[in-house]
Amino acid sequence: MESGSGLGVACVFAAGLVLWGLASARLTRWNITAPLAFVAWGVVMIGVLGISHVGAGSSAVREIAEFALALVLFSDAARVNVRSLRRDAGVPGRLLGIGLPLTIGLGIAAALLCFTSLDPWVAAVIGAALAPTDAALGAVVVEDERVPVRIRRALNVESGLNDGLATPFVTFFIVGAVEATQVVVHQHASEAVVDLVVGVLVGVAVGVAGGWLLGRERRTGWAGESFVPIAILGLAVLAFTGARELDVNGFVAAFAGGLAFGAVNREAPERAEQSMAFVALGGELLSLLLWFLFGAFLIDVLDAAPTGTVVYAVLSLTVVRMVPVAIACIGSRLHPSTVAFVGWFGPRGLASVVFGLLAFDDLGADGSGEIVLGAVAATVLASVVLHGLTAGPFSARYSRRAAALADDRPEHVDVPVIPTRRIG
Repeated sequence: MESGSGLGVACVFAAGLVLWGLASARLTRWNITAPLAFVAWGVVMIGVLGISHVGAGSSAVREIAEFALALVLFSDAARVNVRSLRRDAGVPGRLLGIGLPLTIGLGIAAALLCFTSLDPWVAAVIGAALAPTDAALGAVVVEDERVPVRIRRALNVESGLNDGLATPFVTFFIVGAVEATQVVVHQHASEAVVDLVVGVLVGVAVGVAGGWLLGRERRTGWAGESFVPIAILGLAVLAFTGARELDVNGFVAAFAGGLAFGAVNREAPERAEQSMAFVALGGELLSLLLWFLFGAFLIDVLDAAPTGTVVYAVLSLTVVRMVPVAIACIGSRLHPSTVAFVGWFGPRGLASVVFGLLAFDDLGADGSGEIVLGAVAATVLASVVLHGLTAGPFSARYSRRAAALADDRPEHVDVPVIPTRRIG
């Protein structure tokens, strides 16, 4: 955003919030999600009508994107009930431990195929940036109680954790791409590894210490219950900004901080969900703002995208996602319809946009940044539209097939329910 356009952008975004609030129930029934609505609002009001100006390389856009992802990483990690997850880690474990690495590898191969003469490090950035999924784009699936609990849990946990797990790969690959494409290198790959390790330590320290102190003061009556959610938001911001002040990876710190906080938090799931509400709300608001800004600069980014971008987007949403899921599910006894359903609902969203902006900022001068951001923008746009519109119909169709399966099928195993992640 240009210095003089910030107020205009804020005004247009606020108007979008009001309009979405007035029509959200009806639009949701029409399978129009909040991300889709705000991307469209940004495209129309900024990209087409030109009410204000937003550039993908703006420092304000990058800061908003970073804070949005940090809050989402902390919130998603903290809201995963690790103790319950241990009782049914099979499907999420397969998707994260086998599917995620295979998705990154296949994404790299697809990038090298679609973009001629592309440096392998840059292809690696594209593959890793588009590996995480975002359940906010398929909220209908996560909320639809007709879909077996175990499948909803798997998609929920996968999307809640894979963005944090992909962050080290993206960071390492960006540093490698900078080393390979630019003469002046500000950070080497070995330094990136150290930054990741220190970021984990910072996040764990903040999460453990903050969670323990909050728990103790609540028991003694010193901590006011009404302010606890705000204090937890402070922990999320502290983990991210504290790591950044130490010049280490703030995203890894936020993710590790959320995991550590969730591990030491002994509240009942319902109460823990209430405590995390303010962090989730803050992340949700920033996420909607980022979706709006994404729509605002989308036309310019796609105009500059190279040949092969559309082909890559198609491959990313189909082969690159669905083949690794199918491989990961071998031996799980899941019905083919379940494997196809899980494979399709791997929407790309907030984390991919943030990773694309980071790569654009670091690699833009060489031209590689435009390739990365173009691939990310096209894939995320296709995902926002396709996954948003198909979530309801596909969920209903799969639910009927799942209901016809025998009760002893893996889809119907009786497992404890964990709180769902944010839903945009």
